Amino acid sequence: MSKSLEATAPFNAAGGVGSAAVARSPYYRWSQLVIGIVCMAMIANLQYGWTLFVNPIADRHGWSRAAIQVAFTIFVLTETWLVPVEGYLVDRFGPRAVVLVGGILCGLGWIINSQADTLTLLYVGAAIGGIGAGAVYGTCVGNALKWFPDRRGLAAGLTAAGFGAGSALTIIPISAFIKSSGYEAAFLYFGIGQGLIVFLLAWFLTHAPEARKISGTSTAKVQQTKREYSPSEVLRKPVFWVMYFMFVIVAAGGLMAVAQLGPIAKDFKIAEVPVSIMGLALPALTFALAIDRVLNGLTRPFFGWVSDQIGRELTMLIAFGLEAVGILALYKFGHDPVAFVVLTGLVFFAWGEIYSLFPSTCADTFGSKYAASNAGLLYTAKGTASLLVPLSSVLAAATGGWQAVFIVASVLNAVAALMAWFVLRPMRRAQMTRSAQEA
Repeated sequence: MSKSLEATAPFNAAGGVGSAAVARSPYYRWSQLVIGIVCMAMIANLQYGWTLFVNPIADRHGWSRAAIQVAFTIFVLTETWLVPVEGYLVDRFGPRAVVLVGGILCGLGWIINSQADTLTLLYVGAAIGGIGAGAVYGTCVGNALKWFPDRRGLAAGLTAAGFGAGSALTIIPISAFIKSSGYEAAFLYFGIGQGLIVFLLAWFLTHAPEARKISGTSTAKVQQTKREYSPSEVLRKPVFWVMYFMFVIVAAGGLMAVAQLGPIAKDFKIAEVPVSIMGLALPALTFALAIDRVLNGLTRPFFGWVSDQIGRELTMLIAFGLEAVGILALYKFGHDPVAFVVLTGLVFFAWGEIYSLFPSTCADTFGSKYAASNAGLLYTAKGTASLLVPLSSVLAAATGGWQAVFIVASVLNAVAALMAWFVLRPMRRAQMTRSAQEA
C-alpha cells in the first residue's frame, strides 16, 4: 500500500462535496472506518438486545408476546427496506448528515419505547428506530466501500462485525439495568446514550474521494468496474438480480436453521445438558448462542479479507458450501451436546459473511460513486429473506420434524455456492468487459 493518500475531493460541513480541496494523511481513511464500526456497535442493541425486553414488556402490560414481536418485525422491515433511500441521500449529500439524523432517530425510538403504554406507540417507536438504524447501517457500510476500494471485503466485514460486537459488549449491562431499574429506564438511558454517541461521531464522517484518488486502489487483487453505475442502471442489470437471489436464499437458508435453534435443541433433548469446552461449562443451547455472537462477528472480516485475496466468487463457493455441509452435519450429529455446540459454531461462521461479501461484490461490479445506494438495494434481500423464515415452522409442522427444514436450508446454500462459481462469475466477467467498453 502506498504511504501517501491525497483525498483531493472537496468537502463541505455536511460531509459532502464542497468547494475546497483537502489533503488527507495515509491513515485518515482508517479513522473513518473506526468511526463507522463504533457507530454500528451503538445501534446493534436495537436488533440484538430486543429479546431482553420482550418478557418484561409482556409482564408489565399483559400484551401477548406475538403482539410485542410485531414491533420487531416492523423494525427489521424499516431497517432494511429504506436503506436504498438512505443510501441515495449518502451518495447525494455525504455521510455526515445521514448519520446525524440516524443517531437522533435511534435514540428517539428507544425513548418512545420507554414511554409506550399502547401497542401502537410501541410500533411507532420500532419504526422510528428501524429508520434510524438503517440510516446508520447503510451509511457506514457504504462509506467503508468508498474509502477502501482496494480492501472492500475487509472494510465491509469489519464494519458489519461492529453490528454484532456492540450487542456482545452491552448485553450484560442492559440485562442488569432492566433487573435493577426496570425495562423503561433501560430503554430511556441506553437509548439516549447510544443515540448521543452516534450523533457526536457523525460530525467526523466525511465523503470519500473518487476511488482512483485513493492510494492502494491499484493494488486491489479483485477485478473492478471501469465505470460508475447509478441505481436505476443497476436495477436493469441481470447480474444484480442474480446477486439478489443468492443473497435471499443464503440468508433464508441460514436463518431457517439458526432462527429455530431453541426449538431444535429442545426437540433434540439437549438444550439444558451441560457442555464443557476449553474449561468453559454451559448448557448446550446457551453455549451455542454465545458462540453465535463471537463467530458471527469474526466471520465477516475474515471471509471479507479472504475475498480480497482470492476473489469474491471463489470465497462464496467455499463459504456457502461449508454452510451447506455444516447444516446437514448439525442435523445428523446434533443430538450429541458437544457436537451440537461445535457444529452450531460452524454454521454461524459460514453464514454471517454474507454481510461483507455481497456489499463488496456489488461495489466491485458497479463502482464507488453510488456504492451506498447500490449496496442498499442489495441489502433489502435481508428483509425479503426474513419474510421466508416463518415457512420453516410451517415445514416442520407439516412434516412432523426438522429433517425437511435442514435439507431445504442445506440445498439453498449449495445452490448459492454453485451459482457463485458457475453463474455469477461468468456474468460478472462479462459485465466488467462491458464496463470497460462503455468507459
